[in-house]
Amino acid sequence: MTKSLPKVECIARARIPTTQGPDIFLHLYTNDQDNKEHLAIVFGEDIRSRSLFRQRPNETQQDRMIRGAYVGKLHPGRTIADKDDRLGLQLHFDTNGELLPDYNFTTWDSAKNSTLVRIHSECYTGENAWSARCDCGEQFDRAGKLISLDVEPETGIKGGNGHGVIVYLRQEGRGIGLGEKLKAYNLQDLGADTVQANLLLKHPVDSRDFSLGKSILIDLGIENVRLLTNNPDKINQIDYPPILKCVERVPMVPIHWTDANKGIDSKEIEGYLRTKIERMGHLLTEPLTLHSSEQQQHITKQEQHSCSTHNTANTETDSTIVTSTTKRDNAKIINA
Repeated sequence: MTKSLPKVECIARARIPTTQGPDIFLHLYTNDQDNKEHLAIVFGEDIRSRSLFRQRPNETQQDRMIRGAYVGKLHPGRTIADKDDRLGLQLHFDTNGELLPDYNFTTWDSAKNSTLVRIHSECYTGENAWSARCDCGEQFDRAGKLISLDVEPETGIKGGNGHGVIVYLRQEGRGIGLGEKLKAYNLQDLGADTVQANLLLKHPVDSRDFSLGKSILIDLGIENVRLLTNNPDKINQIDYPPILKCVERVPMVPIHWTDANKGIDSKEIEGYLRTKIERMGHLLTEPLTLHSSEQQQHITKQEQHSCSTHNTANTETDSTIVTSTTKRDNAKIINA
């Protein structure tokens, strides 16, 4: 039996012009699982939230425009949300007020067109404090670039050509929060890696839950996902048959690995990425020296993994190696 998903509701949407060129539509979500406001950064005006566009009792067309439930583009003097006379677009609804998608004109057809998606967890340090401890900020920027492009010239990766979604989940530090994350950084300076630091603080290695991301994608009408990730756990969690499925994994290779003059170059990022591969099973073949040939073979096998076979692939880190290594290294840190 498929586990039920959190209930989400998009309460506001607004067009955001960007410094990179394309407009995006920022969607703000509430939910019944936590008290945080999660976000969807949507590329493409025609990707529509079903909960936002649902007609509500006694609301006016002005009410709809103010919360962002309009078709086309707003302009001074516009009075109707559900119809844009200038662009010749009109929305239609059933007797219950539910949006009736017109896939030929007003609404993105996600069944016919696979959608490039990034499920991104909040990282204040990487996105706002120029941190070189992680690649989160780089991945966030790269996801936006890839969604806006038809093809990335440097790599040949097929982009979203202006259609796609970045689901932005408020789960800082793999779910432990910013304060605990800063403590973990101090432990890393004392010799721990990112996995050991979380364990020393009595937190799980990764306590994130991506079910909210699935609910948001379903609300946006997304069906076939091209997922931007190196994390096998996200691949495992994205499917929600028969509504939502991953049809392709698009790898996010660190920029510095393909161009030595670009991207993040620091000893901290090398250690962080090594730990992601060795301890967390991330699907990367990287140029750093790994601890053993056995682990290298394990990673190479994972890199050949595809979404069509991910349910049977072995993507878990060897728990015996992790446990014994963690205990030994933790003792070194504590006694140092």
